[in-house]
Parts: sequence; structure tokens; C-alpha cells
Amino acid sequence: MSFRTIDETHDFNARSWVEGADVHPSFPVQNLPFGLFSDSGSGPRAGVAIGKFVFDLAGAVDNGLLPGFEMLGHVTREQLNELLALGAEVRQGLRKALFALFTDPARSDSARLFLVPMDRAELHLPCEIGDYTDFYAGIHHATRVGKLFRPDNPLLPNYRHVPIGYHGRASSVVLTGTPVSRPSGQLPGPEGPRFGPSERLDLELELGVWIGPGNSLGSPIPIDEANEHIAGFCLLNDWSARDIQAWEYQPLGPFLAKNFLTTVSPWIITPEALAPFRAPAFERGEGEPVPLPYLADEEDQAHGGLALTLGVWLQTARMREQGIPEMRLSGGSSNALYWTVAQMVVHHTVGGCNLRSGDLFGTGTISGEADGTEGSLLELTSGGKHPITLPGGETRTFLQAGDRLRISAEARRDGFASIGFGDCTGEVTG
Repeated sequence: MSFRTIDETHDFNARSWVEGADVHPSFPVQNLPFGLFSDSGSGPRAGVAIGKFVFDLAGAVDNGLLPGFEMLGHVTREQLNELLALGAEVRQGLRKALFALFTDPARSDSARLFLVPMDRAELHLPCEIGDYTDFYAGIHHATRVGKLFRPDNPLLPNYRHVPIGYHGRASSVVLTGTPVSRPSGQLPGPEGPRFGPSERLDLELELGVWIGPGNSLGSPIPIDEANEHIAGFCLLNDWSARDIQAWEYQPLGPFLAKNFLTTVSPWIITPEALAPFRAPAFERGEGEPVPLPYLADEEDQAHGGLALTLGVWLQTARMREQGIPEMRLSGGSSNALYWTVAQMVVHHTVGGCNLRSGDLFGTGTISGEADGTEGSLLELTSGGKHPITLPGGETRTFLQAGDRLRISAEARRDGFASIGFGDCTGEVTG
């Protein structure tokens, strides 16, 4: 079964016996993302989001509620790396079994025992992240940022030929809601660098990609097999200290400006759940280079993109004090990614690099071409030159203490139930 197969689990008319699931904006029965949770002193274990509940997948497996999947008992505790490593066939079968369970009223009494209200569950990073790589696939973001430094030549010559990326810091990837401490470092100045806290703290709206089965060292993944190694997606905010970044990034790229914190949403949205929301890859203009053969695949070009609506939301400390709700700063579409996720996987391994289950990718900042679709404050304020006016009269160029950021994503298409990713939030503490 292909990652983009439409089947009974996508039926718009399907109804679940789980209270509130049919009207939940993010987690109806057509989604069923995986995550890691704990409650009442029990250790972390696998769960599934359904409506306002977490379904205790580990407990259900141990108690025989999912016949045929008893072998999963040993891979549903502590972290989900081993579960993701089992690959698409197991994941797809488990999704169908869960869908059948949640839509069969006759099985509700036994299954209801394993529902934990979301507000009583403590969520955890779903995987032990061995490696984290951040790409730079948002072409409109790359173009806008490039114009700030190179107005006549914003994109460097390699951008349209190779998926640009850098190896990030896995140890500072954190779950949504973790406070954001302002980093310190060397800041550029007219008389040379000085040391201090960043004055240009920014967000980056990205998708995260969780790797499933890995590959052996020295064995590149071919483009027609890349999707077999993608276990799911999340939201990702690559917090960035723009002043530190401007001073340190030459000649080797991001370092302290990026390694202090990266926030992800807790749920792994599977490729199967996103099957109805597949889209063509970014349409390259006339005269643009054709990807080299190892990156070229007709199937990937036809269906390798995702049609998601993305949003960036801000609420300052003063707004909370005055009862002013969060403000939508911007939002766009994931169709703005110049490279597909499959191409990122392929390029990452083409030199022989081995991926491992639970590795994490960031897509790079996703910005649209039109005003109001920027995925960072650096773009929204033209490098800090044009402050944003907020409700209550405040202005912002970059983030200040007490600012709370939230990024969101939803998938909508006529004839299918809408699904979401859950929130990815962080509040600046200093």
C-alpha cells in the first residue's frame, strides 16, 4: 500500500464512539497520530491522539485489544524509535486496526478503559533523537533573507541544484511549551564584537520530519524508496538569534545562533493520515535547472508536496494582562518548499550517511511569496527596519521577554475530514 493510498480510514462520513472526536479540529478518527505520554506515575508509553483523549496504545496492546499486534508490546514503552523502525507496513496495519476499533460501538466498553483525558496526560518527546538536520528548502524565505544581504543576487548559485542543510543540535530539541531562554553570544558591532544576550531573537516556522527505518552506512537511499523511510511529520520552530547568526555564520554556517533550542509538537502525523493532502512538488519556472537524476522522480514531482495551511501567532505579556487574545502574525502554505521531503532524505544519504529511526529533519522556514505569508520576524520586519504594530499599541521587530509564540498547521480538502498537528508553542523568559 502506497503512502498516498486513500482507503476507509479517510472516509469523511466515518464516525467514532469517542466523545467529541468527530468535531475535534485536529484529532478526528481520520488522523490518529502517535505520541509518547505518561500519567498517574506510570512511565512513558505509546499513545494515540483521538479527540480530547490519549489512547493508551501500549496498554491496549498488552491487553489484547488489537489482535495481530501483540508483538508490538516491547516497542511501545519509553520511546517510539523501535516502533517507527518497523516501517510502513506495520504502521499502516496498526492505523487500520485503530480506526476499526474507534468506529465500532460494540468494542467501546473495553476500549474506553484505555482513554486518558488529554489534560491529565504528560506528553514527551516521542523519540530519542540521535541526529537532527535542518534544511533550507523554503525558497521564498531564502530569497527574502538573501535580499537583505545581497539585493541583486539573493539566491546563491547552488540553491536550485542542491537541498541545502546543516547538522543541528539534537540535545536541545524540546517539546512544545518548554520556556525559551534568550541565548548569549558574540554580537556584531561597528567597533568589533561584544558579548551579551541576543537582541534579535526570532522564530522559524517549519515542518519536522521523523525518520522511520534507517539505512546502512555507505548505502544511499534511492529516490523511489525515500518515502519508505519517512515515518511522519510534526511542527518545528527553529528559534534563531539573528545577531549572533550574522556574526558567526561565515564561513561554516549556523552554530550558537541555532543550537540553544528547537521546539517540536508532540504528535507524529503519519504519511497515511496526510494521503488526501498530497500535492505536486514546487513548480519550477522556465529556465530553472532540472534536478540531477538522483533527485528526480516523476511520482515524487507529482505527489511529493503537502498542501497544509500554516500559521504564526503571537501574544505578548501585556496582551495577556489586558485580556487581548493572540494575534495571527502570518501564515502560508507548505507548498512553498522548493525541495520535497523525499529529495531531502535522498540527498542526506547520497554520500553514504546512515539515517537512524527517530532522527529528525527540519524543512527550513516555510514562507510564501505574498506579504503576510512570512515564516519569520526577520522577513516580516525587513530585518528589523519595519516594526509590526500589535493590538494594544505595542510594536515588535524581534521577540521580547514574555512573548508567547505558537505555530500551527491544518490540512483541509473538500470531501475529507480536516486534521491538525496540535500546537507548537514557546514563551520567551528573558
